Amino acid sequence: MYAEGLSPSPALDFLGDTLTYGLSLAVIGCSLQTRSYAAILKGASLTVMGAWVLGSTAYNVLVLGTPRAEIMGVIAVLALASNAASVLLLIPYKDGDANVRSVWLCSRNDAIGNIAVMGAALAVWSMDSAWPDLLVATVMAGLFLRSSSQILFQAWQEARSDAPEALITPLR
Repeated sequence: MYAEGLSPSPALDFLGDTLTYGLSLAVIGCSLQTRSYAAILKGASLTVMGAWVLGSTAYNVLVLGTPRAEIMGVIAVLALASNAASVLLLIPYKDGDANVRSVWLCSRNDAIGNIAVMGAALAVWSMDSAWPDLLVATVMAGLFLRSSSQILFQAWQEARSDAPEALITPLR
């Protein structure tokens, strides 16, 4: 989204979403332990994504300069439409096991991020400064890291649980 070319962040985010949904669907009928191990993998990947968002945005701001606000805004609006649809479909499952909850949290985070990027694009355009982009990236990285810690904690508890699966909220 910078003058020298598009940042790879949207493409990596879409790849991450695809892998998250694919892994979640692949283990949906598996044992609670298998689903929790998948959630641990997704929680770890969300931690990496948070670090990537912050690092790549800082690099872009400090090295490449001011991003193209109009490109930021258009991509954010299109991505919000997709992520809002996912969030609405996942609402009934947001309190399920760590595997399903991780998909909900990732979709919710993406929708929040899309709204924040729209605001950052407006601020970048009106201020002609890259700093709003870095501020939003910092907030989003914090949201990713908080969500990843929630997913990892719940998944670790489920992986170690001796409770029968009937006691864990199943996906219906």
